[in-house]
Amino acid sequence: MSTTTVVLQLICPDRPGLVSELSGWVANHGGNICHADHHTDAGAGLFLSRIEWGLQGFNLSRQSIISEIEFLSINLKGQADLHFSDELPRVAIFATKQSHCLLDLLWRVRSGELEMHVPLVVSNHRNLKFICDEFDVEFRYIPTHNQQKSLAEKEILNCLKEAKIELVVLAKYMQILSANFLDQFSSVINIHHSFLPAFKGSKPYHRAWERGVKLIGATAHYVTQDLDDGPIIDQCVVPVSHRDEVEDLIRKGRDTERLALARALRLHLRRQVMVYRGRTAVFA
Repeated sequence: MSTTTVVLQLICPDRPGLVSELSGWVANHGGNICHADHHTDAGAGLFLSRIEWGLQGFNLSRQSIISEIEFLSINLKGQADLHFSDELPRVAIFATKQSHCLLDLLWRVRSGELEMHVPLVVSNHRNLKFICDEFDVEFRYIPTHNQQKSLAEKEILNCLKEAKIELVVLAKYMQILSANFLDQFSSVINIHHSFLPAFKGSKPYHRAWERGVKLIGATAHYVTQDLDDGPIIDQCVVPVSHRDEVEDLIRKGRDTERLALARALRLHLRRQVMVYRGRTAVFA
């Protein structure tokens, strides 16, 4: 039977003895470390650490753990993030007309592969409502083509607030989120149908076919105000040949999109991704 674990992610200036100090703190309070990953960015002078330990037998309450980690991060002049594995995040999925990523994510949630709650799906078309009905997930149709984008985004932000959403996943949501939206809600993961940084923007499969590439891919990344330029979490590729037409690239690409997005989301949910200096460290 699985037990609740605590995950600490820490980024701070590098110095000798940090690994010993962190692991010693866990051990001194009766914690059993099950995973420990560290990385030093020598160029930036930064130390990155992910430590996971069992809560059973740990002699501090959850609130005391939070308080001590806050003090620790201040003392180390760093930034710390703490997560308890039994606290499942509330995630909203945004989609448009294509169903493959939405279906895949909802199936993985139902099967227990992705540990999160999905109380809400937002779409600017009605096409995918039947899928949400099948999975008993609320579907919100918020059109963007016949009203001002700012009004649609305001309505979406209200929906996220009402549903207490912590993370948004863009599962082929073919809309660009505005800077104003991202200023108010910045925790967003997107799947882009190319192997970034190649072929940013629209119709990447068509442009890849025109260039005669031999590999196509998909990229899951955090969303920033720069289009398709956020920190990369996961990428997946598949070979193509001169025999493939654009339709073949699109068909093969759907598999890479599903896989890259699911892997990235799982890494995020397990707190195995750390963002710093506009890039990611992935402790997989």
